[in-house]
Amino acid sequence: MSQTAGLSAAALAFIAQAQKDARKAVRVLRETRTLSASGTFFITARIPGEEKLVNLNYVGPWGDDIDGISTNVIGFDGTAYLGHVTGLGEGRYTKLFVQHPDIQTIAHVHTPHLGAYSQAHSVLPLLYVPNRRFRTSKELPVYIDRRQAEVDFILDSLAKDREVPGIVEANGGATAWSWKGILDLANTILFLEEGAQFQILGAALGGSKAFGPGVLQQQWRIGGLVPANATVDDDGTVHAAAAE
Repeated sequence: MSQTAGLSAAALAFIAQAQKDARKAVRVLRETRTLSASGTFFITARIPGEEKLVNLNYVGPWGDDIDGISTNVIGFDGTAYLGHVTGLGEGRYTKLFVQHPDIQTIAHVHTPHLGAYSQAHSVLPLLYVPNRRFRTSKELPVYIDRRQAEVDFILDSLAKDREVPGIVEANGGATAWSWKGILDLANTILFLEEGAQFQILGAALGGSKAFGPGVLQQQWRIGGLVPANATVDDDGTVHAAAAE
């Protein structure tokens, strides 16, 4: 039987592009020191229009190919279509993709400063402006009790805040997701890590402060969350512009 039996031409094309994007994500995150030295980073992406997921696992820094990615494809029902399917990532986030058809990608990653928040069992306040430009979420929740499956904690977090882009995993790393593609997800991880780094550095100067007057209005207008003529109070309350 062909190793790609059951995969459409469109699915194979998507997988090829996903592999290319994953390699670029690894390279950028590693070269910006966003990815921790151990290289823990794996992505699961939805194959458009099909109940199948492609898992892309960074093989780490010791392989001959420094950007190497291992790939497998698994159906929502657990059917293996491509590659060697192991416990790592196998069905780990299927429930999320079933319940949230608009979420396209998710990744688990270890980064130095998100990792610091994870070691402290601390939520990550989103006090770095770029992390609020396109969302109203105020923080990343922290997943501590592993008697609850990670995916169920993620689903609970999304039920409380539809725009939250990730979680901190206590004593581990972080998990983030995207309603777009792999490169958008990698960019989200980069900015979450950068915000965590700046906030940790800011602790030496008395700690991060709340946003100043007008920041949310400015940023949400830039990010398209509110119309350019809407006003936003400093607590996040939005007021639509009066009709002329």
